[in-house]
Amino acid sequence: MIQSMTGFGKSITQLPSKKVTVEIKSLNSKNLDVNARIPSQYREKELLLRNTISKSLTRGKVDFSLYVEVTGEETTASVNRGVVKNYMQQLKSIVDGDETELLKMAVRMPDAVTTEREEIDESEFKAIEDAMIEALEEINQFRKDEGEALEKDLKLRVNNIEALLQEVLRIDPERVVAVKERLRKGIADLKENVDENRFEQELVYYIEKFDITEEKVRLENHLAYFNESINSPDSNGRKLGFISQEMGREINTIGSKSNYAPMQQLVVQMKDELEKIKEQLLNVL
Repeated sequence: MIQSMTGFGKSITQLPSKKVTVEIKSLNSKNLDVNARIPSQYREKELLLRNTISKSLTRGKVDFSLYVEVTGEETTASVNRGVVKNYMQQLKSIVDGDETELLKMAVRMPDAVTTEREEIDESEFKAIEDAMIEALEEINQFRKDEGEALEKDLKLRVNNIEALLQEVLRIDPERVVAVKERLRKGIADLKENVDENRFEQELVYYIEKFDITEEKVRLENHLAYFNESINSPDSNGRKLGFISQEMGREINTIGSKSNYAPMQQLVVQMKDELEKIKEQLLNVL
């Protein structure tokens, strides 16, 4: 079963004095690329949080955000009274202003408010980890749901290519007849007498040169392998991408060998379906 690299997960946890919100969203990327937005007091735990993400999400451009909102009366910030009073005295020596206005100016000065570094409470961090795991479970479920939609579309495209290939094979005898007639007409226009035996030999060589049997067999094998891989338990977008490249080579060769307008039109439709497959595979995990 394939999975999408696009996903979103969110978890909210209410602690006694804090509200913790974890958000994780991902987009397609060749490798795992994690961008973390974490409050400064939790920076020492960033590597641990990144490791938790990397164990759950193997690929994708991942944005991880941790928001911690204080809902109680606790605060780590305090007014540095001595500094503020000193600022006010200095301001009074410059201008004779209202005490309230001077206070407003003083508290904006450097070091007027100090913030004490708060040690991380282990029980609080455990709640954050639990919230992250919940958000990761949600984003993985999101990826699976998106993957189901992708899988249906990819299978439809592969079936369309297979149907077009069968149509190519159906009109292949017509192509051979058309090539023979075109060559005979060309010789007739030259008004030259030809050795029929030699002409038939050259015609057989010409037809064999544009034979698409090998390409047909290889393309059928690639289509079957694609369906087999997409139904495997693991999601492997890279593998499906490699198979689609091989499919493209065979379709291009059929197009170059066809030399027959109706067949070339079918090849164009096959290429269109394959391009849609490749676009979708960019988002497959």
